[in-house]
Amino acid sequence: MNDAAPEEVLACALARLILDPAAPLVRHVAVGAASPIPAAACWLVRKSGHPIRLSLLHRRSGNPFTEGSRELFDLTGQGRIDLFFLGGGQIDGQANLNLIGTGEWPGDGVRFPGSFGSAFMYMMTPRTILFREEHSARVLVPRVDHVSAPGVSAPEVFRRGTAQALVTGRCVFRFDAVRARFTLESIHPGEMVESIRANTGFEFDAPGDVPTTPAPTEAERGLLRGPVCDEMLETYPEFCARVWGRAAAA
Repeated sequence: MNDAAPEEVLACALARLILDPAAPLVRHVAVGAASPIPAAACWLVRKSGHPIRLSLLHRRSGNPFTEGSRELFDLTGQGRIDLFFLGGGQIDGQANLNLIGTGEWPGDGVRFPGSFGSAFMYMMTPRTILFREEHSARVLVPRVDHVSAPGVSAPEVFRRGTAQALVTGRCVFRFDAVRARFTLESIHPGEMVESIRANTGFEFDAPGDVPTTPAPTEAERGLLRGPVCDEMLETYPEFCARVWGRAAAA
């Protein structure tokens, strides 16, 4: 019997994408502040014996970024960050992200946190994995209200990469940048293709037989609940307490 938490399923799905042999090699991954599940995925890759460099922007100790995001952008511009994670208040079927808000600008709609460096990271990082736990038609929309960061660009526009995949609380989508379209790759336990379509605002492709997202192995669960949690306790104490029932030492 597999007693994996939903967060563990997502972390393992992200880890498999990081290690995808068909994608460009990942040597250096950067993770934002509010990203405990992507951070868990990266630590799982590290603790599984893969020598990736992991930079957590807001890790309290051992953080290589003494000036925070400024250094992250410098490294990314130099081509020294291979993979980053992005999300959005809205994500559409062309992998466009909206971190500005909904409704006409300036309007009275919902306001999101803001774009900050999302467009730069999306354009300059060879691989981006989109991640959003909430999978609903209000998040995954036919077309974002405002484009904070474009999923694809015109041929004359320089960019190093685009989205590799979109991972949500319900499934994993692969993104084809040539076609600017998502394909359903796997559905998480308890979901069906019909439930994915009912909760997705954009059109996507799906094979005739969509596999279930693999559950974490016993070895993966052991790493997540042990060495990975040990690394994350300082930066993500609430997450570790909620998911793994562990608290940082006083």
